[in-house]
Amino acid sequence: MGNLLNREKVGLDIKSLQIVRTLLYENPDIKEIFEGSETELEVRMKLREWVISYLNKNPLTKNYYLKKARGQNALKRISFRDYAAIRLMDYLDNEGRSFRDPNRNNREMVSSPVRNLWLAVKYGKGTANEDFFMDMLYLFRQINGKLTRRIPRKEQILEWMGRHPSGLDEDVIEMRKKNKERILRKIIEKINNGEMKSRRFQFEEGLTEEEKYHKALEWWNDYRFHLVFAIRSPEMLNEMLDFSLREKTLKTLRKAKAKGIPIFVNPYYLSLITVDITPWKTGGDKTIRDYIFANNELINEFGNIHAWEKEDVVQPGEPNAAGWILPPYPNVHRRYPEVAIFIPDTVGRACGGLCVSCQRMYDFQSGRFNFNLERLTPKITWPEKMKLLLKYWENDTQLRDILITGGDALMNSDESLNMILEEIYQMALRKKNANHYRPQGEKYAEIIRVRLGTRLPVYVPQRITPSLVKILKDFKLKAAKIGIRQFIIQTHIESAMEITPEMEKGISLLTSAGWLVTNQMVFTAAASRRGHTAKLRKELIRIGVVPYYTFTVKGYMENHHNFATNERSVQERHEEKYIGRVCDEDYDKMKNLADDTEQIIEKLKNLCKEDEIPFIASDRSILNLPGVGKSMTYRTIGITNDGRRILEFDHDTTRKHSPIISQMGTVIIIESKSIGSYLRQLEKMGEDIHEYKTIWGYSVSETERRSPLYQYPEYPFKTSSALTNFQLETEKLFKEELIEA
Repeated sequence: MGNLLNREKVGLDIKSLQIVRTLLYENPDIKEIFEGSETELEVRMKLREWVISYLNKNPLTKNYYLKKARGQNALKRISFRDYAAIRLMDYLDNEGRSFRDPNRNNREMVSSPVRNLWLAVKYGKGTANEDFFMDMLYLFRQINGKLTRRIPRKEQILEWMGRHPSGLDEDVIEMRKKNKERILRKIIEKINNGEMKSRRFQFEEGLTEEEKYHKALEWWNDYRFHLVFAIRSPEMLNEMLDFSLREKTLKTLRKAKAKGIPIFVNPYYLSLITVDITPWKTGGDKTIRDYIFANNELINEFGNIHAWEKEDVVQPGEPNAAGWILPPYPNVHRRYPEVAIFIPDTVGRACGGLCVSCQRMYDFQSGRFNFNLERLTPKITWPEKMKLLLKYWENDTQLRDILITGGDALMNSDESLNMILEEIYQMALRKKNANHYRPQGEKYAEIIRVRLGTRLPVYVPQRITPSLVKILKDFKLKAAKIGIRQFIIQTHIESAMEITPEMEKGISLLTSAGWLVTNQMVFTAAASRRGHTAKLRKELIRIGVVPYYTFTVKGYMENHHNFATNERSVQERHEEKYIGRVCDEDYDKMKNLADDTEQIIEKLKNLCKEDEIPFIASDRSILNLPGVGKSMTYRTIGITNDGRRILEFDHDTTRKHSPIISQMGTVIIIESKSIGSYLRQLEKMGEDIHEYKTIWGYSVSETERRSPLYQYPEYPFKTSSALTNFQLETEKLFKEELIEA
C-alpha cells in the first residue's frame, strides 16, 4: 500500500464494497483483469484491449467513438450496449485528467474511475462513494447486456401522463375557487386592519364584508391588483396558504429573506397551490412549489452567484465570450449572429414573480433586478437611449431577430410596450430602406422576427387585456407590410397545473392578435418525473401553445435542488416524448402553424389526429452551454469520486454560430449531482425509481433537429456574409501587438 496517497487509505463503507463485489461477480472478465494484474497501469492496458476487441467487432460503434461519424443518424445506427463501450473507452482516455468544478468553488476534480476500482478491489479503500460505484456497476451491466433498453409502449406513457393533474381538470378548478375565496378574504381582513394598503385598491366607507368581497372579486380581474398585493414575507405566505407550510419550509424561507432573496408571490399564482392534504392532490403542485420556494443551496450560494453563460459577462468596448461587441449598456445580450436580446430600462426589468432557477439570479443578487416597481419606472432619458440601442440592430449585417425580454416584456405598461414596438418598427423600416442602395451580396439582413419573452400568461394572465391585444395586433398589421413575418410570444409554462381557464383565455387573446405563442420549460427535478413533461405538452397543444424548448436546469450549486441530470432529459426524449413525433410526411406542415394563428388550436388538433399522436413534440431538449450556444450533443468522458458525470459537449450543428466556436472547441460540464442522488430525490417525491433504471445508460447524445416552424424565412435577395460588431480574440491580440510595436 506504499503507493497510496494518505487520503486514499480510508476504508470504503460496506455498501460500496457490496456493490464492488456484485460488479465482479456479474463480470468474470473484469474480475480476472483486476485480480490478475499487479499494477493499476496493467489494469488500464488490459481493459483497453478488452474494449477495443469489442469495438473491432462493431465498426459503426468504433467510428462513432473515433468521431468519424456524427449526428443523429450515426447515433441511431449503434446499440444501447455500444453506448457503454464508448463511455468506457472515453473513461480510459481521460483517466487521471483534472477538471475545474464551478459546483465546488472551482476545485480541481480528477476523473479516476479505473484507479477507484483498483483501490476498491485490491485494498477495499479509496475516496469514491456509493454513487460512484453504483454508476460503474450499471456501466458494466450495460456492456454485459444486463441493463437493456426497451422503449415504453404508448399505453405506458399515457398511464404516466395520467398521474399528473391539469389546471383544467374540473376538480382542480373547484379547489382553486376555494383557494381564491380564502386568499381574498384574508386580503380584505388585512386591508381592514391596515396591514395592506393601496391608493388604487381601497374600500369605500360603509361597505359590508360581503360587499367588500364582491368588490375584491372585481379587483381580481385587474393584473395590477396581483402585483400590488403580492406576498413578500414567509409569515404572510404561510397565512395565505391557510398555515399549511411545514416548519422546515418556513425556516428555509426565513433564511432566504434574511439573505436578501426576494419573496414575491401574487394572489392569483398563490391560488394554484394546494393546501388540502389528500393522496391525489399532494405532490400535484410540487413543480410549482419548487419553482417559487427558495431552497438551501440557493440560499448558501446567494452573494456568490456568477453568470452561467460566459457571454453575459461584458466589459465595455470588449467583445463578449461569443466575440460580439455590444453597446456600452447592460441592455443587449448576444450569442448568435442572427438574434440578440433587448432588455429595456423599464418596469419590464421586473417580473410577475421570482423563479428560483432564474438564469438572471445574479442580477437579483446585485439589486439590478428587483420588485420595486416604482424604482423601475422609465427615466426621462430612456426613449433617447432606446433609439441609440436599436441602431445596433439597424447597423448590423446579420441581425434579423429581436427578442424583447427582461425581466418580462409584458411587465411593461401598454404605453411603454407600444413605444418600444413603434421604435422597433421604425428601426426595421430604416434597415429595409437602406438595403435599396446596397448591391446583391452586400445587403443587410432585415428584421424578420419579433419576439416577446414573458411569463405573465402564467403568473398574471389578467395582464392580457383588450388594450394589450390591440397594441400587438396593430403592430403586426403594419410590421407585416414591411417584411416582418414572424411574431412570437415566448412564454414559460412549467407544469400542466399552471394551465388554468384564465390562462387559456389569455392565450386565446394573444393568438387572436396574430401572434404565435410558444413555450420554453425548464426540466427541473420535479418536472422530470415520468409523464410530467409529456402531459404538459398535451395541455399546451390543447390551448394553442406550441412547445419550443425543454431546457436542462443551468447554473451551478445554486440550482442543485432543481437540477435534473442531462441523462434524464435524454431518457425523456427517447422514452416518452417520442410518441409526439410528427411523421416525416407531415413535418413540413409545421412551418405553416404560425400563419393564421386564430386557427392554431384547430391546426394543432388536426395534425395530432392525422399522425395519431397525443401531442406535438416540437420542442428540442437542450442545455444552454456555459460557453456559447445551446446543445444536447455530448459524450460522458469522466466521473468524479462522488459519482457526478463529466460531460463533453459539442456545439449544435443545425444552426449558425459565432465563428468563435471554431477556436473554442468542446465545452466541459461537471453535473451538479450524481444519478444516484437524483434518483433518491425522485424517490422522496414518491416515484418508483425502477421505472427510471435505463437512465444510467444515456451517456451519449446528439441534438435534435430544428422544427421547420422555428426556421427563419428566406430573403428574396442575397445578404452580406460580412460580420459587423464582431471581433475574434486573435484579432484583438494582433491589434494590441501593433499598438505595443
